[in-house]
Amino acid sequence: MLLWLIDLIAGLCLVAQFVLAAYYFWLIWWRVNLPEAAPEPAAVADADLPHVLVQIPVYNEPLVVERALQSAGALDWPRDRLTIQLLDDSTDLTSDIAAHAVVRLRREGIAVDHVRRTDRTGFKAGALEAGLALCDAPFVAVFDADFVAPADWLRRAMAAMLANPRAAFVQTRIEWGNGERNWLTRAQRLMQDAHFAIEQDVRARRGLPFQFNGTGGIWRRSAVEEAGGWSHDTLSEDLDLVLRTYLRGWTGLFTMEPHVVGELPQRLEDFGAQQSRWSKGFVQVARKLLPQVWRADWTDEAKLGTTVALAQQLVFPALAAGAVALIASIIGHGHLIGLFRFLLWLWLIAMLGVLFGMTWVGYRRLRRGSLGRYLATAASVPALIVYLAVANAGAIVGAAFGRKTDFNRTPKTGT
Repeated sequence: MLLWLIDLIAGLCLVAQFVLAAYYFWLIWWRVNLPEAAPEPAAVADADLPHVLVQIPVYNEPLVVERALQSAGALDWPRDRLTIQLLDDSTDLTSDIAAHAVVRLRREGIAVDHVRRTDRTGFKAGALEAGLALCDAPFVAVFDADFVAPADWLRRAMAAMLANPRAAFVQTRIEWGNGERNWLTRAQRLMQDAHFAIEQDVRARRGLPFQFNGTGGIWRRSAVEEAGGWSHDTLSEDLDLVLRTYLRGWTGLFTMEPHVVGELPQRLEDFGAQQSRWSKGFVQVARKLLPQVWRADWTDEAKLGTTVALAQQLVFPALAAGAVALIASIIGHGHLIGLFRFLLWLWLIAMLGVLFGMTWVGYRRLRRGSLGRYLATAASVPALIVYLAVANAGAIVGAAFGRKTDFNRTPKTGT
């Protein structure tokens, strides 16, 4: 009986991974078969440009806060319709550095508010919510502290937003300033390229809910308010808000260009902590909103696609538990049974298809380099997946059962 249960666990874990593989093959198929995206909307005349609030939430970011403010201040937008908020929850010298940078921007005629809070209630979501209460701008751009944008970013992104009155938000692609720093950043960039150039692009153009990445995007204030505003009961406040706006009939826009430039974790422990936070956040949002998703008047494609996208983080505990169960099955039976031998070969083929299908399409689309360089980078991705399965499986399962954890930021170096 125990051996049968072990075999069942191993089989279910493999099935879960096959379901996720099918989702990625669906994305690859649509990326190959979708027509080229529509050209960028025409620029909007200055007289028709609305008031925009730029929010920059920071917490102990001394190496990047000044650069973030300078980047926001350099955005090409009428000065009488641009307000910058530095949402500063810092407890170190970040606030002193920021204060001097704010003074310099104000001397240039730029409206900058240095917003301090007495506590970090709600973490990033709480800071964004507090900032909204201080400004009535109808559109809100959000940048994490390590992100910078080209001067024309706001005009181009807002042109897309203004051309689509039912768009709750526009998310732009993210480039990585330290993508060539070491093997870890190269591997992360490869995975992130797949996320943006395939997953985000396909989901947005298919009309399915897709992720707001927390930075490098613009929100329509009326959509945020209709959805109930920022909520901080999960670690993925951005994904939570996306789904709540879609549930109320709004949609989102994704653009490959313009893009913003950010920073990837350069140490394995920082990468693991970041991924743990994201994984737990996805699972928390799934617990909170999946019942509403399945009751919504959405297509089956949207419901299934959203369910798999939210639950994909469970692949890490499924991978870890499946490996343990398979080893136990081999020990119990004295050999690898025929069904599992067949499923493992199928699993290997599927995983290689997903790895190369997702990453090669993005790599080629963004013209990252030679085939040899691609293969060398792609070879390191499976090791990272195994690392995440071992390091984060317990935390993900805990989030699935409702365990709450604090928002731990990823250290920034200003690279």
